[in-house]
Amino acid sequence: MGTGDSGFSARGLRRVREVLTRHVESGKIPGLVALIGRGGQTHVEAIGTMRHDGGAPMRRDTIFRMASTSKPVSIAAAMVLLDECRLRLDDPVEPWLPELADRRVLKRVDGPLDDTEPARRPIIVRDLLTSKFGLGMDMTALGTPIMNAVFEQGLTPNLPEPMPEPDEWMRRLGTLPLMHHPGEHWQYHISSDLLGVLVARVTGQSFEAFLRERIFDPLGMKDTGFHVPEGQIDRLPPLYAPDPQTGEFILGDDPRTGRHSRPPAFQGGGGGLNSTVDDYHAYFRMLLNHGMHRGERILSRPAVELMTTNRMTPEETAARITLAGRFVHVSYGQGQHGGWGFGMAVRAYRGDYAPIGQFGWDGGAGTSTYADPENQLVGMVLTQVGMTTPDSARVIHDFWTTLYQAIDD
Repeated sequence: MGTGDSGFSARGLRRVREVLTRHVESGKIPGLVALIGRGGQTHVEAIGTMRHDGGAPMRRDTIFRMASTSKPVSIAAAMVLLDECRLRLDDPVEPWLPELADRRVLKRVDGPLDDTEPARRPIIVRDLLTSKFGLGMDMTALGTPIMNAVFEQGLTPNLPEPMPEPDEWMRRLGTLPLMHHPGEHWQYHISSDLLGVLVARVTGQSFEAFLRERIFDPLGMKDTGFHVPEGQIDRLPPLYAPDPQTGEFILGDDPRTGRHSRPPAFQGGGGGLNSTVDDYHAYFRMLLNHGMHRGERILSRPAVELMTTNRMTPEETAARITLAGRFVHVSYGQGQHGGWGFGMAVRAYRGDYAPIGQFGWDGGAGTSTYADPENQLVGMVLTQVGMTTPDSARVIHDFWTTLYQAIDD
């Protein structure tokens, strides 16, 4: 892709490649695949190798663990149900998720688990979509009784043991109080996993089966799912979690024996998908096209607008920016977008090269996927290096900086 209809300069695209190559040649990132799509054209860079000690080269069809970049894709299943009036935004979730009936809420976030009061109202569908149902990953509350309980109950995917099957996961979730009253405070992650359970119970299908029928197959996302089939496992690189002190490559997930080599008990909408740059490009391009893909409507235009509209209060925005800033030594600027819609970040202020309105998200496995309505572009960079060190976050940061410099129209 050069100049002309694409709106990128050839010199700018060379700089993208040069900067990404520099990261790989540093020895801290074994390999990566990046995609830039604008208009009807795409530009892909596959640099480096699948393993830190060499081996097969990265390719355009390499499959990556999408981690939290699963969130902007998995949310689409719930939007289909809203479009079809099988869910309503302000319906209580209790008919489908009875484990969440009659919630109790901690009087203090750092207080004992039995020091609670009744929730001011039931949890509604809107609370799950906006990540405000009352419980989530709060990195400022690590060490508190409630966060300890979340980890002990195996409610997040960041533990050596896999998450339990959905009904058992829901039972465990139902034993805990909420940290905040429903609808009153944005919190990260658990809402996305909870939505997958809701979709499965409403539809009577597994979460993945519904996603495949209504999102993946219509978009041609043939390599997207919650595990990598045996015949394709050679396309999945190892996942590394470098030692934070030494930078030594530590194997975090083995392709053949790890979590993604077989169907999981829990299909996690918050971070369980595997995919490729072309599959994700099709999805984000559909969102830029207001829900249309090659003449077929996947989501309604209002559904896409709901997903990509910021709905955080100024207080929530300030707290989120503060949280991201505290982890800048690892996140290197990721997470400081100032906004959140349904299942994804929505940039609400211009703090770097990206304009207001850009939407998407980043993943702890070293992935970044966004679309930009103002410039009508999709961009993503996928690595196999987790964010235990700042290295993959720096790749992501530099990718977006060089991408926006390359725009030439």
